[in-house]
Amino acid sequence: MNAPVPVESPVADTYQDYFINMGPQHPSTHGVLRLVVKLAGETVLGVSPHMGYVHRGIEKMGEAQTAMQFTHLTSRLDYLSAHMNNWAWAMVVEQALGVQVPERAEYLRVIMSELTRISSHQLWWGVFGMDLGAFTPFLYAFRDREKVNDIFEKTCGTRLTMNYIVPGGVMEDADADFEKDTRAFLEYFKPLIEEYEQLLSGNIIVQERTKGVAVLPPELAKSYGVTGPTLRASGVDYDVRKNHPYGVYPRLSFQTALATEGDSWARYKVRLEEMRQSIKIISQALDQMPKSGPVRAKLPAVLRIPPGRYLSRVETARGELAIFLVGDGKPLPYRVKIRSPNFSNLSAFPAIIKGWRVADIVTAMSTFDLVIPDIDR
Repeated sequence: MNAPVPVESPVADTYQDYFINMGPQHPSTHGVLRLVVKLAGETVLGVSPHMGYVHRGIEKMGEAQTAMQFTHLTSRLDYLSAHMNNWAWAMVVEQALGVQVPERAEYLRVIMSELTRISSHQLWWGVFGMDLGAFTPFLYAFRDREKVNDIFEKTCGTRLTMNYIVPGGVMEDADADFEKDTRAFLEYFKPLIEEYEQLLSGNIIVQERTKGVAVLPPELAKSYGVTGPTLRASGVDYDVRKNHPYGVYPRLSFQTALATEGDSWARYKVRLEEMRQSIKIISQALDQMPKSGPVRAKLPAVLRIPPGRYLSRVETARGELAIFLVGDGKPLPYRVKIRSPNFSNLSAFPAIIKGWRVADIVTAMSTFDLVIPDIDR
């Protein structure tokens, strides 16, 4: 028999390659994700993500339920972007039916979505600090995030999976205190972003563990289909709200949060800036929103998806969520296909983590801000 061909290792002969599992139950994976890590000592030679631990077949369930019934399942994709997920589904159904959404509902959709973006980034910021060994940011983030969740609960009865944005508009009008509560939160939260900066951004350990770590070049990011803050941190100016405008975003003035370094620090800074921009968007939307009026278009009792192919896309807290819908004139969709941002973003991770250390896996993956059920669908 021929002797096996030796496999060369990029490290010295004194080291031995070996494999470890990070996950599926591991605090750094932010969900049920398994990473098979190939190591030489502490040096990462390769990472292989293994998904599917929370696969629920949501796409196929979408083909077995009516357009209204499926709304609640979209909240369970990226559960930290529930309002945006609902909006993507509502838009593709409205496109198929040719429905005009009332103006007040369009503004409510924007406000709810941007509050969701802030809430999501708050959770990410707190957990990111904890991933790096700092527990205090977690307490600060959840202290402030509860105020957003209180607004959600007062408006639609839930704090996580909302099901508030539905085909035709929104489920119900906002409560009487909605505008007052939202403005009070904006006034409260605006100066706190600077507090976040002082607490965590100014920490020299955080900077040394993020600056220059796991750089994602722009061309590589685009080739993998990366979107959202992870893409914009690499200097690619792509935001669905501007590149493919929807709702009333064209009426609102805001800047796309960008960085050019493409490292873990850039991904961190972009999300902090996005919270600042969301405050501006919400404030303008509150000023422009009609004080009264319908919030839901009249729809047939049974929604039949007309024959054809339809596509909607929104900018969630983690990137572009696209929903492709095929109808054949029946109440149940013929085909539902979901393009989730987390799946594409994760695909780029193995390419940028080679050569770094085990601890850098935790740092870099945290700056990707993954929500695992959105990957598995």
